[in-house]
Amino acid sequence: MATSPLRYKLNLQLFAGEKTEPATPKKRADARKKGQVAKSAELPGALILLFCFMTLLMFGGYMKDRMFLLMQGTLKDYLTNDITVANVMPLMTDLLAQVLLLLAPIFAVTVLVGILANYMQIGFLLTGEAFKIKFSKINPIEGAKRIFSLKSLVDFAKTLLKLTLIGYLVYSSLWGEKENLVNLAHLPLADVLAYVARLTVMMGIKIGVALVILSIFDYMYQKYEYEKNLRMSKQDIKDEYKKSEGDPQIKGKIKEKQRRMALARMMQDVPKADVVITNPTHFAVAIQYDNGKMDAPRVVAKGTDFVALKIKEVAKENGVITMENRPLARALYDQVEIGQTIPAELFQAVAEVLAYVYRLKGRKAK
Repeated sequence: MATSPLRYKLNLQLFAGEKTEPATPKKRADARKKGQVAKSAELPGALILLFCFMTLLMFGGYMKDRMFLLMQGTLKDYLTNDITVANVMPLMTDLLAQVLLLLAPIFAVTVLVGILANYMQIGFLLTGEAFKIKFSKINPIEGAKRIFSLKSLVDFAKTLLKLTLIGYLVYSSLWGEKENLVNLAHLPLADVLAYVARLTVMMGIKIGVALVILSIFDYMYQKYEYEKNLRMSKQDIKDEYKKSEGDPQIKGKIKEKQRRMALARMMQDVPKADVVITNPTHFAVAIQYDNGKMDAPRVVAKGTDFVALKIKEVAKENGVITMENRPLARALYDQVEIGQTIPAELFQAVAEVLAYVYRLKGRKAK
């Protein structure tokens, strides 16, 4: 079958660097340490605005009374009495206390809502990365890139949308109250102030609700951008794994060296064994028993194939008796680790082997 001349070769290496994979937990943790989190700067401000106007709605009477007391005190006490060096500090302290009491609800709501709004987005985060000097921020080329970037365009669109929405809400609210606004000239001053205050608070709540809704969408967008910027390529994941876990080749060499060291230590204990039980070619288990020091026999070495052959060679060189017992050798290899004592179900079989070994050596089993 002839090959089509229009067929193109596709180099898959061109796609190796594409960031298509979700960020790993390590990269997320590193980004969080640097202060890089999914956060909307609009949401805390919108919530603060909304709750401040709601606070004015609930505590408006209290704040009006405190304001009248402050004005009365200022006109009666401060302006009618002689202010001297001796009483200026007490008067200023009292005035400051009155102002703080007047603004206390607003201050409390602002701080509390600001903390909660940030905590709901990113949790508890304390980092000093934001205070570090970064010379890239004063680089004119980088600054120009930021000005004409997609992010700047999105921020401009958000600002324009907010201004449009606020303008519409203010216009619609005032247009709905046009008849009442016209009649303000016929009302007493106190009623005018009360009406204007109520209208302002209601417009503030409407604007606050609208901005909160926009801020939620902005948070979703920031979350999307955050996940997009954290994406990794397959090569990035491999490189991160090598850095965190180590190069697989180096790890393999370390494991091989550790295995050889463990094998050497095990072979040093073979001469101490009383008997080596074999399969005879595939398994070898070396058993040691000292009646004065041990409650039961224990396995000091075991292995299969090449290791089993090595155990038998060391045992032969050191005069350790080797016995063939296929089922016992396999059971000991499967059930007992090096350094462990023989389980109760194998006591009888091992005791018979040791008794036979002692008779061969001319020793009396104790």
